Amino acid sequence: MQITPLNPDDPASLGDFELLGRIGQGGMGQVYLGESLGGEPAAVKVIKPSVVDSESRRRFAQEIEVLKTIWGPRIAAFLGADAETERPWLATEYVAGPDLARHVETHGPLPSVLTAALGAILAEALAAVHTQGLLHRDLKPANILLGPNGPKIIDFGLAAFAESSVSLTAPHQVVGTPVCMAPEQAAGEKPLTPAVDVYALGAVLLFAATGHYPHQAATPYMVFHLVTDPDSAPDLSGAPTDLVPLLTAMLAHRAQDRPPLVEVVQRCRSVVEAHGLKIAQARRRLTAHTAREHGPTVPPPIPAPPLTAPFEDLPTETAPAAQEPAPEAGPVVPAPTLPAPTVVTDPPEPRASVTTEPGDTPHRSPAEQSAPSRPVKPPRHGAEASRAPRHSAQARMTAQRIRAAYAAGAPFAPSRSA
Repeated sequence: MQITPLNPDDPASLGDFELLGRIGQGGMGQVYLGESLGGEPAAVKVIKPSVVDSESRRRFAQEIEVLKTIWGPRIAAFLGADAETERPWLATEYVAGPDLARHVETHGPLPSVLTAALGAILAEALAAVHTQGLLHRDLKPANILLGPNGPKIIDFGLAAFAESSVSLTAPHQVVGTPVCMAPEQAAGEKPLTPAVDVYALGAVLLFAATGHYPHQAATPYMVFHLVTDPDSAPDLSGAPTDLVPLLTAMLAHRAQDRPPLVEVVQRCRSVVEAHGLKIAQARRRLTAHTAREHGPTVPPPIPAPPLTAPFEDLPTETAPAAQEPAPEAGPVVPAPTLPAPTVVTDPPEPRASVTTEPGDTPHRSPAEQSAPSRPVKPPRHGAEASRAPRHSAQARMTAQRIRAAYAAGAPFAPSRSA
């Protein structure tokens, strides 16, 4: 979603939301990216001063009341509003992603299986809205945002109560998007039924799969004529073969001939399963597909470092320590901080003390420098060298210190090679 800077005449804040930039505009208002006092991002819609009157306030107030009653994982959540202030505003959940219209225009239509997954998601979301006694009435690609967690439906500004003549518009006035509008809605019939959202969803899915709508013409008036003409069949050219039967049913001219949303979900699932996928897999592919097209939104997690487990003496001077699973009994002990205790082992071979000449500085590793002084063994040669232990002084001290650190949580057998 493209964000542009605020204009000089834009407000700096509305309610408790600080405005950060512009993210869109419509016929009645401007939409801003806002941020709550707690840092929660929000899409803040404001009515344009030029259209603020009693009618627009009434419509805006009803939109607020409608949003307060709608909930669901695929619906942008209501965050706050004020319809009585000088500049009425409404804040909803911000979805970081483009709308479906922009995605198709930029990257082309969706594959058949992803279109079916989108249909199942949106049909289920609309069914939940209908259960709450509401209709969307203005479902279109621009009102479907493709976020990082999947698609979400926005803009219930034209929502009306199902099976009711209650409307936000005056009698005989039709408001909506003609290319996605059901014939009975375009004709001004009332009351409307859930079938209007079924038709609109069919138009959305056709656009997602082909890039065009059921009826298109040079002017809105001509589109209205095509939509309301029972002899004008919807244009399904380019639609995937496996989606044509479902789209034909959803775009039926008569409301009673359209399938209910529950059936739409099932038929979308059937298309997905015919491709050898489960619906959950197709949903994830849809989100991954749209996220990949628009770039990553969340950095990949950084893997946690592995836990170090107790181990025996190092086998050779140069071999790395092998990690083993930590024992079930006893907690993992942090790095050793106590001085190394004396470890009782088999009697060692006699050790000869070696002294250095004045001015000599023997090389010592950091571990040896922090360890107590101890006699240094002279180099061995010949047969004696073949019998020499394979452990360096550094390896022996490292193993000894680790034994001390883990002694409380894990028993160790005395080493027989020291």
